[in-house]
Amino acid sequence: MRPSVPSLADLLAEWLPAQRWFAGKDRPIREITIGTATALLPGDPGLHHLVLDVRQDGEVQQYQLLLGLRRDLPERIRPAEVGWLALDAGAHGGTGAYKDAAHAFDAAHDPELARCLLTYMADNAVVGPLRFRRAPGVDLDTSLMPAVATAEQSNTSLIFGDEYICKLFRKLSPGVNPDLEVNLALTKLGCAHVPGVYGWVELEANGSDATTLALLSEYLRTGTDGWKLAVTSVRDWFAQPQHVFGTDQGVGSAGGDFAAEAERLGEATATVHQDLAEAFGRAERPPEHVRTMAARMRAQLERVRADVPDIEPFTKVIGAAFAALAEWTRPLPVQRVHGDYHLGQVMRTESGWVLLDFEGEPARSPDERREASHPLRDVAGMLRSFEYAARFLHTAGPNTPPEAERDLEQRARAWVARNRAAFCRGYASAGGPDPGAHETLLRALEFDKAVYEVRYEAANRPSWLPVPLRSLAHLTE
Repeated sequence: MRPSVPSLADLLAEWLPAQRWFAGKDRPIREITIGTATALLPGDPGLHHLVLDVRQDGEVQQYQLLLGLRRDLPERIRPAEVGWLALDAGAHGGTGAYKDAAHAFDAAHDPELARCLLTYMADNAVVGPLRFRRAPGVDLDTSLMPAVATAEQSNTSLIFGDEYICKLFRKLSPGVNPDLEVNLALTKLGCAHVPGVYGWVELEANGSDATTLALLSEYLRTGTDGWKLAVTSVRDWFAQPQHVFGTDQGVGSAGGDFAAEAERLGEATATVHQDLAEAFGRAERPPEHVRTMAARMRAQLERVRADVPDIEPFTKVIGAAFAALAEWTRPLPVQRVHGDYHLGQVMRTESGWVLLDFEGEPARSPDERREASHPLRDVAGMLRSFEYAARFLHTAGPNTPPEAERDLEQRARAWVARNRAAFCRGYASAGGPDPGAHETLLRALEFDKAVYEVRYEAANRPSWLPVPLRSLAHLTE
């Protein structure tokens, strides 16, 4: 007698919450159904593209999964296994690819299967509802094998040799993904601070607008992650002897001083903002829009206050900043911005800083991600990221004695102040709106971002929650 094998939906209900890119970890899964299933490679091994409809708290979110099927699963792929799947029981979640059963797994981690994404893009292939697109004038080397990028993120990226990086958008939103939309527009303008677009994949199903599934772009082989550079600088500063802290040079005397790079990053940010304005235009919003924006900030604060009690000591000062913004009386200039700007979204290459991932904040709605905003929203995001970098290592030592704790906090504040000033200086010098002349707006935007961070960390990375809370303790003094 054949042993009972769980359905694919049963397996996914256990597997999905453990994935870094799954956005609903804080809520139970009520139901999982298969929205679309497309066979990309039949046989053994086999590859199927799935769009999963995941129901949580009355809402349905869609996620993308490359489902691999193998009767014999290599040891190197076992960490990506979803489970042992009955394939001849279609009503119970089988795919119909085999009889009997096989190992089901996330095929993004299987180079033999995942390489077909590049092949299909090179051929401008159409497979069922999937459309594979190659950018005009681009020739793709289909001999390259993919490897999953190790960086922690809300999507999954495949690196093909030293040439291409393919980002699979895990949580899907209808229509063109902002990352594809913005990068295509900036590539056409010849913007030097974004990677070139080489191709993409989209889904056309049920007569609706095409949904972006993946983006293939230039791989920055000489690039170093901005977060890594900043944390290295912080580590070097924290390692300096105590007497250095009180010198005139202070944090600038550390061997890994980041201030010069922070200033260059500010300049690059202003340049990209100008290109975004050229590509998508500028507009003005009346003071009523600013009051609505302040009300939305306040509403988010109240929601987070109810869910995360640790934010309570800071809500009075944060609320006052939002109230000050609500008194705005001038038109507000707005344009397309990055929307989720931090040190993990930039890379330092041999030719300068490059901005990545224009997808927007993972927890925001599609309309919010595309919404035009004042460019200081991105500035606020980067200033928050400096706070994160300075306190990431600080928070990593929970058993630090009180005296050493105070020293680390002083050092963190000094590092943030130096790099904050350098970034703002570079941004203003390259033509961006001077952060120093927009204190009320910038303060409200920073606090709004910090509240979002508390919400995000509480739901997705509880061990990181002390990072934004420590920062708020400083900013609300």
